[in-house]
Amino acid sequence: MSDKIFITDDFLLHSEAAKTLYHEYAKKQPIFDYHCHLSPKDIAEDRQFENLAQIWIDGDHYKYRAMRANGVDEKFITGNASDYEKFAKWAETVPYTLRNPLYHWTHLELKNYFGITTLLDADSAQSIYSQCSELLKKPEYSVKNLLRKMNVKVVGTTDDPADDLQYHKKIKEDNFEIAVLPSFRPDKASEMEKGQAFIDYIIKLEKTVGYPVKDFPSLIKALQERHDFFHEMGCRISDHGHTNFYGEEYTANEVNLIFEKALKGETVSILEINKYKSAVLFQLALMNNAKSWAQQFHVGAIRNNNAKMLQDIGPDQGFDSLGDLNMADNMSKFFGRLSQCDGLTKTIVYNLNPRDSEMFAAMAANFNDGKIAGKMQYGAAWWFLDQKDGMEKQLNVLSNFGLLSRFVGMVTDSRSFLSFPRHEYFRRILCNVLGDEMEKGELPNNMKNIRTLVEAICYKNAETYFEINKQ
Repeated sequence: MSDKIFITDDFLLHSEAAKTLYHEYAKKQPIFDYHCHLSPKDIAEDRQFENLAQIWIDGDHYKYRAMRANGVDEKFITGNASDYEKFAKWAETVPYTLRNPLYHWTHLELKNYFGITTLLDADSAQSIYSQCSELLKKPEYSVKNLLRKMNVKVVGTTDDPADDLQYHKKIKEDNFEIAVLPSFRPDKASEMEKGQAFIDYIIKLEKTVGYPVKDFPSLIKALQERHDFFHEMGCRISDHGHTNFYGEEYTANEVNLIFEKALKGETVSILEINKYKSAVLFQLALMNNAKSWAQQFHVGAIRNNNAKMLQDIGPDQGFDSLGDLNMADNMSKFFGRLSQCDGLTKTIVYNLNPRDSEMFAAMAANFNDGKIAGKMQYGAAWWFLDQKDGMEKQLNVLSNFGLLSRFVGMVTDSRSFLSFPRHEYFRRILCNVLGDEMEKGELPNNMKNIRTLVEAICYKNAETYFEINKQ
């Protein structure tokens, strides 16, 4: 293998039909990355990364988990080792990631951004690091040019309501031709279970809006004002990441008392927290509907499971997992309540536990109303599921329970500017699935019709669904 190119032009394409679909149609589509965690500051300032470790290793919890599993000391992951030492430990780990999606992603990214087809391992680490780091110092490898290189047309970042969006404003003022738009992520306003951190966030929100947030009506007023501000700044998508859906019955007075109790630092029960979350999410969903935004629900993660590591190095360092809560009832109640008052906007739901895939797809489809094609979306394979097997299963579940032809396609869901080949990875898998069925006679061998399907999923459906051009 060492003397042959691993990522060939026909990588993952196992039929002639698949090769035609990918090379003639999918490959040419721009990228509409409607959900990621890229830094607007880095884009606004057109950051030039100093070396490969900074752009590729820092903050990548996928790599962190693999390195820990391979016995790498934390010093070389989130610790104080040098950039090259961290990269070298990652390079040593790469051969052990065979059959993990990281092996595919790693070599796709090296090839697409840097033209490197050598396999990364301990022996090639130094030369690859030096070569890539030298390229990263060139103007054509600035953040904005990396986005251009991948033919990105739209980037949807993930932003807190209390953010002043100064970097989005600068990007817009600089007339950057790629649309970099904020997404409204108000999770911290509902995370009452976090105690003092929740109180601190409400204080932060107060400072942003300039008045006290002491009761539930003033909280909703503050969130509405920030929602309005985000809309003015080009936001057309909200994003909500929760362990579960919330559909508890509540009264306005009841929720107000719960909120006031939590602000005083008093103990609140799990039921009270769930009532509060139900009320906040319902009000946020109404705001989204009033502005015809699309809303996303990333549901099912149990975060920061390792208490010792949370204490030692902080949150979001690769110690998250998929949960196994029952979600169908709350999902039904939540969307049902919105539907009943005609308050349900375009919605994308993402599950993390593969056990729930069919349920999510079937439940979402209950709330299509015939007014918007593809209104209720069963979203792309997410986080632990965004690998070859997970993407194939997501395509099959969506096809079985809904309309694949209306799917708005893949996202990077990433903090790395080198992660856009995940769109290519998805497109190759999509074309291989369709091409295989064409050659088996399970789909008509009609390239014109299947071409239309591929182009729609890769880009055109997202362009229509999110209505970014109607700002």
